[in-house]
Amino acid sequence: MNVEYSAPFTGSSQVFDWLSRFINIDRGQSVKSFRLDRTEMLCEMAGHPERSSPSIHVAGSKGKGSVTGMISAILAERGLRVARYTSPHVSEYRERITLGNDFLDESVYAAAGEELRGIVDSLKDPAKPGYALFNGSIEDGEEPAFFELLTLYFFLCARRAKCDVMVVETGIGGRLDSTNVVDPLVSVITSIELEHTEFLGGTIEAIAREKAGIIKRGRPLVLLDQDTEAFEIFKKAVEEKNSPFIYLPEAARIDSLRYDRDGTSFSLRFEQGGRPGEPLELFIPIPGAIQGKNASLAILAAKAAFPDTDAGTIKRALAGFTLPARFERIRDNPPVIIDGAHTPKSTAYCIETFGSLYGKAGILLFGCAAHKDAYTMAQTLAPQFSRIVITTPGNFKVSYPEQIYDIFKGIIDGGDFGASGAFIGGGVGKPELIFIRDTDTAIEKALALGKETGLPVLGIGSFYLVAEIRNRTLP
Repeated sequence: MNVEYSAPFTGSSQVFDWLSRFINIDRGQSVKSFRLDRTEMLCEMAGHPERSSPSIHVAGSKGKGSVTGMISAILAERGLRVARYTSPHVSEYRERITLGNDFLDESVYAAAGEELRGIVDSLKDPAKPGYALFNGSIEDGEEPAFFELLTLYFFLCARRAKCDVMVVETGIGGRLDSTNVVDPLVSVITSIELEHTEFLGGTIEAIAREKAGIIKRGRPLVLLDQDTEAFEIFKKAVEEKNSPFIYLPEAARIDSLRYDRDGTSFSLRFEQGGRPGEPLELFIPIPGAIQGKNASLAILAAKAAFPDTDAGTIKRALAGFTLPARFERIRDNPPVIIDGAHTPKSTAYCIETFGSLYGKAGILLFGCAAHKDAYTMAQTLAPQFSRIVITTPGNFKVSYPEQIYDIFKGIIDGGDFGASGAFIGGGVGKPELIFIRDTDTAIEKALALGKETGLPVLGIGSFYLVAEIRNRTLP
């Protein structure tokens, strides 16, 4: 959509429609797309709204949206006005810019949108100070990117809402991500794996270096357990920047973790003087072992930024925490689950949870964007389902669903089957593979199969796909 408004914005939908003119899917992104200087100049033009309140900065390959949300919930429960910035959204753009888990007042979205539009318009006017500031530093004719403007918009909203603290999730990477203009109270990094390799590099070490770019001198880093290669990168970075280092396996211990269809329970013991302290008994209404790690990381981050955060606040915040498309059950009889997992590790975590709660031989609806590691995900997924529907993951990002179908077909046709016709190690028969390019038709087919067979349905592979499923399934 390419929308121009001349009248003042009256609400968030108009602002986001206007912002959408800066999205260019066909042009795509390149390494040159990531330039922190553009966001720095935009923030300077806006009077540095990124400094309007303290911040917590979250990066990582997976789980960063959940961790950002949990930190926000904990701080909101203690009475702070928390501006939360996450991406992507599932149902609507306002999910990316919220006050805790709630939307901001529409007047805030509208007024911040007017402020943003004024800044963008000034870039085109030689008589305005911003013209020389911006065009003197970048190539002629290059306008700000969508995510750069959306990030500035978040800061403007947070300033107008007079928030006490901002919890900010990175988009891609960290070092050159638009959000890296903040000087946070604490930096948080979740687990690392190969993702966005066309932008961040093709090795764990290269990706970890990009993520480590959010670590600020003298400010704590809270880090989830890592592979050796990534850990060494982060350890070196905190030493160079003289940053306090809080490493989850050493700072706290997760015990007695268990989950069912309603959520996850576990005990968390903080290490005190080399010995574990009294356990904190916790529950999160999202199933999955990974949620115990996400919650523990969020707790350590919240306590690093606000040390007096107490146990009661933490327990209440997590017990009431929800987030769309994180192993979310959106229908019963049969169960329909959606999860935004789109990397090999996150897919493996999701399938482990799904299999233990709903068994094997269910129905899979899968689609992923281009440049994702579809082959590794397909290796994990194919042996677990009796019917697999491959489709386009919405229209926001470039995708090649025919290639994804071929990948699944090659794995299924070349699979090692036993005499029973089951995948070795899989436990279900050779799955029926269905290709439906149109996303709406594919969703209808998967849901119909679930209804006919009574088997559970899992939608996975892209936040854009699961958003389509959610929006077409919930009332």
